[in-house]
Amino acid sequence: MPLTTIGQALSPENPRQDLPDLLGHLDIVKLVDAFYVKVRADAALGHVFDGVAHVNWDTHLPKLYAFWDTVMFRAGTFRGNPLAAHLKLIERTDMGWPLFERWLELFRATVAENFAGENAGHIVRCAEDMARVIHSKIHAVPAPRFVRGMDVSSMRGDETSPPPIYQ
Repeated sequence: MPLTTIGQALSPENPRQDLPDLLGHLDIVKLVDAFYVKVRADAALGHVFDGVAHVNWDTHLPKLYAFWDTVMFRAGTFRGNPLAAHLKLIERTDMGWPLFERWLELFRATVAENFAGENAGHIVRCAEDMARVIHSKIHAVPAPRFVRGMDVSSMRGDETSPPPIYQ
């Protein structure tokens, strides 16, 4: 299935309407595992995770399951600080918006290939928000969605700023 936006993937015209929605922990495990296989194989992202951060996947994947379980199903099992983890990388490698956008492209595609429904759309929106917030915080730039009254019309979607999303 080609890369597509979640709006297209979850539309009534989607030929894969038979896909299940995300319903619990086992679906989170399936999604996270499939997604990080793609991330590790990706030239830009794989380098950051394996070549720069030197992620121990045996310990990192369970943290990711707990994170998304907590985000989606309020499991309350996640303990960690994603912002601090990303902040450590900024001096060691490029952490510009194109890298975050690539992460989102792969995430959207993985969701669309495996799931459809309300929770599938929700997890993508959560990932988009999370990417914008983390990117904004590590670069000390405002996140358009969270700054009341901010004029986002002049923001650029370049290597340091996420694109304006709410105009």
